[in-house]
Parts: sequence; structure tokens; C-alpha cells
Amino acid sequence: MTGSRVALSKAPRSDARPGLIFLVFLRLGLTSFGGPIAHLAYFREVFVVRRKWLDEQAYAALVGLCQILPGPASSQVGFAIGLREGGMAGATAALVGFTLPSALLMFGAAWGVGWLPADIRTPLFHGLLLVAVPIVAHAVIGMAQRLCNRMLTAGIALVGAATLIAIDAPWLAPALILSGGLVGVALIREVESAATLGPAPLSKPAGLACLTAFFTLLIGLPAMMAFAPGPALQLAEGFYRTGALVFGGGHVILPLLEGETVARGWIGAEPFLAGYGAAQALPGPLTAFAAYLGAASDTGLDPVLASFIALVAIFVPGLLLVAGVMPFWNDLAGCRWMAGLAAGSGAAVVGVLTAALWRPVISAAVLGPVDAGIAMSGLVALLLRAPVWLVVLGVVLAGAYSSAG
Repeated sequence: MTGSRVALSKAPRSDARPGLIFLVFLRLGLTSFGGPIAHLAYFREVFVVRRKWLDEQAYAALVGLCQILPGPASSQVGFAIGLREGGMAGATAALVGFTLPSALLMFGAAWGVGWLPADIRTPLFHGLLLVAVPIVAHAVIGMAQRLCNRMLTAGIALVGAATLIAIDAPWLAPALILSGGLVGVALIREVESAATLGPAPLSKPAGLACLTAFFTLLIGLPAMMAFAPGPALQLAEGFYRTGALVFGGGHVILPLLEGETVARGWIGAEPFLAGYGAAQALPGPLTAFAAYLGAASDTGLDPVLASFIALVAIFVPGLLLVAGVMPFWNDLAGCRWMAGLAAGSGAAVVGVLTAALWRPVISAAVLGPVDAGIAMSGLVALLLRAPVWLVVLGVVLAGAYSSAG
């Protein structure tokens, strides 16, 4: 197999101005239910299948890169797509568009999560969880068809999926993606890179500046607390450190956030978990849970200010890493061995998604044969190219009805 294309950057698209990028990601922020793994499936449907801004290899490479780096993976992928298509203005538009709906909803949930009656809240949450099953399954099938089309890549995906299903460890997914890439470098020799790279979305000095800012804040915020302690700085430092040191985001970030809020006495365990439940049922990035925690925590700060600080602090480190690494990653994409790395890591991404389809998606959402039938019907509808929004609406309503009954 020759002519594999690994292209992570190019000149900003003439038809992908920041306004368009914002609107596309705003729609995703309003409709992307199911958590970070499902978000990657929505992104693939929009940017690979429908708009064709990326091909499968480029998308898998971006996902692999963002899985390897600390931070909220789905938000990082969205940021990277915006950066790739529209420069820093496009990246900002993508981040704001994707995050704003869930952040506002979580800010409102800080006051209203307990007002919804349990007989409505429970079935509705169940329907929203169930919709992730057909979305993720559809992504796994589509990516496997294109990225696991040889014995070696199929084997990498199967080993990765089996390992993650057997061992539930947050560090394992990025390790498997890296390992899959190394296997590809060593064993996939007949693939030749045919990358034709345009200008990188950021210059190398700008990338180095982003990496410098990442480490300066990681080290500097704790140092500043020794000279100017206060709730605002404490909130910013705790949420920045959480975003900087956790791999995978989403569910993985929960225990660290609990330590930064519940353990400090800022919020009780019950409202913490109630907010987390609401975050899982809402569209957009699960990391927007930070907006809820900032508003609901008793820090002594204005709730709006605290929510904003927590939200910005938890996203900034992962975005600085992506912006810092991409200019150098793009240079490597032209190397001969990079095609093997992309093929192997892309196959490993399929394995990671397959394992995630089982746990937590199916294990948390499918509670019986009725749920399984609803999820399968949704998958068949997607395979028949039914509109994604219609499938989401149908599965949510069917899941909520079956749970209430």
C-alpha cells in the first residue's frame, strides 16, 4: 500500500473562516451528547464524512496526538481542527463554539440540578446516555474499515481493545496509542509518505512560546500562592494542575476535581455528584463540569467569576500543549517513518474506541434487551445514513420512555 497521506496542517481554508468554524462547532456543542468518546465520533461524521476538511488518516493522527497529550481529548481535537483550518482565530472559534453551550448549561445547573423531579430526571438521563452507543459504534465501524485494512493494523486494534477491556487504567490508552505507532514504524515498511504539507498553523517560535507558557503556569501558579494566597489563585492553580496532569479528560478527571473541591470543603459530595450526573446528560465537553463546580463551590468569590476561572484554568493547559506540539509534529509528518507511525497509532485509536464502546458506553447505558434493541436500531439508522440529529432524538426519547416504563 503506497501513497498514504499524513497531513496535519496546511494553509487556512478559504471556506473555513472563523465565523463558519464557530457556527459548525456551536452546532456540535448543542448536539454532541454522550461524552468525550462520542464527541470524536461526531467530529468524524462532520469533518471527515460530510465536510471533508480532513481525511481518515489526518483525523486519526490528530486524535492520536491529543490522546497522547494531557488534557480533555475531544476539546483538544476540536481546537486542533480549528487551528488547522483557520489559524489561531479558527482555533478560538472552535473552542468557544463547542464549549459555550455546555458551560452555560452547567452554570445554570449549579442552581437548578435539584429542581427537576426524579421521575423525569432519571429516564431523561438514561436516554441521553444510551444515545452514545450507536454513535460510538458507527465511528468504530467507519474507522476500522479504513484504518485496519491489513492483518497488522487489525491486530494492533484487537490487542489494544482487549488490553483496555481487561485492564481499566487511565494511563493505558495513550500508552497503547504510542505503542501502536512504534509497532507501525518497525513493521509497516511498504507504506511511503506522500505528504504535501503547506504552512503550519503556527510557527515554531509560537509553538515554543506555547510550551513555555504551559510549563511557566504549571510551576509559577503554585509559587505565586506562597506570596499571594487567595481563593481566586487557589481555584486557578487547582484546576490548571488538574487539566495539565490528567490523560483522557472526561471521566478520568473526576477524582482530581473531587480532590480540588470536595476535599477542600468548597462543595458537598452530594451536589458534586449531582452536577456530574447533569454533565453526563448534557451536550458538549464533559470538562465543562468545571463551570458548575466554580459556581456551586463556596469559595467566597462571585459565582460568575469563579465559574469563569475554573473553566478557563482547566482548558488552557491542554490547549497550550496542542498548539505547542503541532508545528513540530507537522515537520515529522513528512518523514518516511511517519506513515508507519500514523498507520500504527491510527489502528490503536480504533482499539481504544472499541474498548470505550464496551466500557463505559455499553456497560453504563445498556441495562437490558430493550436498551440493546434501541441502540441497535440507532446504529442501523446511522449505517443507512439517517440524519444524526434525528437518530439522537429518537434514541433519547425511546430510551427515556423504556426507562420510565
